[in-house]
Amino acid sequence: MKIAILTSGILPVPATRGGAVENLIDFYLEYNNQYHLHDITIYSVDDEEAMHHPALHSDVNHYHFVDVRSFGAKIRKNFRHLLNREDYYHYTIEYYFEQALKHITEHQYDMVIIENRPGYGLKIPQKYPAKIVYHIHNDFLNAEVKQAQEIYDRANGIITVSEYIRQRVLTIDNVDKKSKVVLNGIDLHAFTKSPEKTVNRQDYGLKEDDFVIVFAGRIVPEKGVRELLEALQELQDYPDIKLLMIGGSFYGNELEETMFIKELRTQFANMQDRIVFTGFKPYQEIPAHLALADIAVLPSIWNEPLGLTSIEAMATGLPVITTDRGGISETVTPECAILLNGNKLQPSQISKAVLDLYHHPEKREIMGKAAQERSLLFSKDRYAKEFFDTIASF
Repeated sequence: MKIAILTSGILPVPATRGGAVENLIDFYLEYNNQYHLHDITIYSVDDEEAMHHPALHSDVNHYHFVDVRSFGAKIRKNFRHLLNREDYYHYTIEYYFEQALKHITEHQYDMVIIENRPGYGLKIPQKYPAKIVYHIHNDFLNAEVKQAQEIYDRANGIITVSEYIRQRVLTIDNVDKKSKVVLNGIDLHAFTKSPEKTVNRQDYGLKEDDFVIVFAGRIVPEKGVRELLEALQELQDYPDIKLLMIGGSFYGNELEETMFIKELRTQFANMQDRIVFTGFKPYQEIPAHLALADIAVLPSIWNEPLGLTSIEAMATGLPVITTDRGGISETVTPECAILLNGNKLQPSQISKAVLDLYHHPEKREIMGKAAQERSLLFSKDRYAKEFFDTIASF
């Protein structure tokens, strides 16, 4: 098939600035490049590093970059914003989409795959002959969203990253036959092999005999960050328990001083010797950082679409403490994770679970082995194969 891929309109593909969705696109494009399944054109926002990435040398994956950064593009975006106050998405996203759509409608594609922006489907001409497929990574298509039925009706097929997200789509049509689940995947080799020693505990002021908890993700309230820090505060009698926080406030940023992060720094100022903020780390650096830890604590208090960070921690061989929100329970089992009630998450629940693993190294070892075994279900090759098998079924 000849396929067009519409990305989210924020971060570039190749995923030079991170982003879970963008990394997942890279995975199936890498698979397509290896097996020459389809002729694919990817529509991405422009980015200097992405535009010189080795992936652009592919014979089957073609990259079309939309200028969103130049002075002229910024003027056009702002002018467009003045004329279009009722856009479905933010005007910068809509600008990217309209520029990409111009190019798409000038070419003949068999399928247009829309990555995580189902609202794009509203503006693709009804007479355009390509099949429209949504790849939904977040809870962006359910009965409560604007023009849900119209968006749903426009699709020929819908891929969701978890059964949880699929059930949300079913709130639009409970006899739905369009949607199918393809669980996400990760680069297992990067996480399961012994990572190169590009970083060590000393780089972050951590001792070899410290008990290190790792958190990986955006430093935002819905990730349960405050509850985690309060749990660490409850463990003040255990000064060797340290917390390594990997992530920024947004993909591609350093630790931007948002109001939330400023509040955390103030509230937990007396614990600064036990908390290390690394800021954003590129995807390729995550395995080495996870390998510094003894356990992973990922206490989301919102409905995670799936929970890639849990899978990455498991692949590293870490016991996981997480919650039952959204699709997380589709990734873990009691053999490899302690699953907390995320609806009423209390810091004491986290601290109790941490102490359980702290005091029982043999339990950590058993859970770590079970975690690595469980992670094998989430390889990027399995994900990419299922993704292409599924789009072929629509």
